[in-house]
Amino acid sequence: MPISIDNYGVTHDGRPVQRIELTAGSTRAVVLDLGARLLEMWVPDRDGNVADIVLGYPDVPAHEAGTAYFGATCGRFGNRIRRGRFELEGTVHQLTVNEGLNHLHGGTVGFDRHIWTVIETQENSVRMRLELPDGDQGFPGALVAEMQLTVGEGSLDIVMTATTDRTTIINMVHHSYWNLAGASSGNVLEQELQIDSDFYTPVDDELLPTGEIRLVAGTPFDFRRPTPIGQAIRDVDHAGAGRSAPAGYAGYDHNWILRKPAGEMGPCVWARDPKSGRQMTLRTNEPAVQFYPGGYLSDEVTGKHGGSYAPFQGFTLETQRFPDGPNFAHFPSCKLSPGEVYEHVMEFRFTAE
Repeated sequence: MPISIDNYGVTHDGRPVQRIELTAGSTRAVVLDLGARLLEMWVPDRDGNVADIVLGYPDVPAHEAGTAYFGATCGRFGNRIRRGRFELEGTVHQLTVNEGLNHLHGGTVGFDRHIWTVIETQENSVRMRLELPDGDQGFPGALVAEMQLTVGEGSLDIVMTATTDRTTIINMVHHSYWNLAGASSGNVLEQELQIDSDFYTPVDDELLPTGEIRLVAGTPFDFRRPTPIGQAIRDVDHAGAGRSAPAGYAGYDHNWILRKPAGEMGPCVWARDPKSGRQMTLRTNEPAVQFYPGGYLSDEVTGKHGGSYAPFQGFTLETQRFPDGPNFAHFPSCKLSPGEVYEHVMEFRFTAE
């Protein structure tokens, strides 16, 4: 069947969690209403062998206890805000903080911690909604957020939208960790990446942007041509936010500024696994992408399919507004006002050769 819905488990406080499976030919996705998250993504390699290429926890208790945001829709503001503070229209707002002294991916109870309401299903698509009150996690404005995920043969489209009744900030991000060789196949350091970007935003030792914008040319951040993820990764170690890197180095957790005009659909990232031949392209309407190859993952984390996740076993591609955007006037606006509709689009395409 193209779509099926069944029970996945129960949260610690007794709420049922649904598992939604979408199929289009040899392409299959599994989504949970807990965190509106992508749990599985099955695509074929060059020989037609199908594998799940996203990391994930094995059950509901692991999702509730986990801190890696595997596959989740994150918000209200994905990425980091320094000290959880920002000023909007003359008022200073204090958010919950959940990474040292800073706000990360929506705070202590972000979008990933909620069970979303499934409001529409079609043959190969599901749409979910989350409604949050004014003041939730310290954010102004009652918010209505939606996430629609659609599967096609060799494709995955994600559309995130939001509206508010009071001026607020918004930066919804999708947080899947990709491993094109398969979710339990080992590290991704030999997989190739190309980012359509000439500039990135440097970070400090808390992984927060300094406000600078630098050229990637001549630095380890130059992915303008297909480049193995691990080629220069040891040159960008940031053991930030009070965390230790199990491998002894953490590598990238940075924001690349895309070449395309902000707000318009355009190229973002191309990735390839040389061994399986799987390739992935990503297009978006957002102005930037956060690339993070899982340097803080630990083999103490139990994953799906009976495996565990060591450092660098998956990479995230979080298309986004800039981190800590509300606190830098020269960064793209993340303000959302009543009557406006925030829309964030991601288009993934999968091939193999």
